[in-house]
This record gives sequence, structure tokens and C-alpha cells, in this order.
Amino acid sequence: QVQLVESGGGLVQAGGSLRLSCAASGTIFSIDAMAWYRQAPEKQRELVARITRGGTTNYADSVKGRFSISRDNAKTTVYLQMNNLELEDTAVYYCNADGTLYGQGGRRQTFGSWGQGTQVTVSS
Repeated sequence: QVQLVESGGGLVQAGGSLRLSCAASGTIFSIDAMAWYRQAPEKQRELVARITRGGTTNYADSVKGRFSISRDNAKTTVYLQMNNLELEDTAVYYCNADGTLYGQGGRRQTFGSWGQGTQVTVSS
């Protein structure tokens, strides 16, 4: 019942920048956290960056200082600003959100949702 739509992926040369966005929609009561994950071929999906409802952020060591996660005022859209991209950043990037939605009879229930993924390719 909660949908996430990512955009902003593409092809960029090493050292360049991209800005990913993820918009959440649906019968949302609140979002506790939104995050970006990535998965490269033959690799495990890994957490890239996460931001909580309270604004606490976490970053993978490999992207710290280069990537920045942020959100809009409504806290339903999350962004990932990626600077100084490296070849190793090539992956499919997935948006993730968890929180509470309005269920049957107005009852609240927790949710976890994933976006469809957006490809980021960094070339030399």
C-alpha cells in the first residue's frame, strides 16, 4: 500500500555527481526511516545511507564524505546526493522506507517498502 518510486540514476564519469530521489506515496501515517541501498553484480545488497524520522543519518564507510542523504519537509521524499563518484559505486540503487500506514478500519500497521531500483553506472 506504500509505493516508492526512484529516479535520477544514469551514466556518469568518475569524479562526477548524481542526485537520486525517492518519493513515497500511499496511505502513510508516518515514516520512521528511509534509506538507500545498492547492489552490484555478484555482490550483496548493502546499506548506503539512512535517515530516521528524527533526522539521524548513517552512511557506509565507503561513501562517507562523498554522499549525503536528505529529505523533504513532508518527510515523504528522500534524496541521495552522490559526489566524487567512483567506479566502485556502480550498482542498482534501491530506496527503502519503513513506518506506519492506515490499514483496515483506520487501524495502523507497520510497513516496509522497496522501490524498483535505479541503475547508477560510473565510467572511467
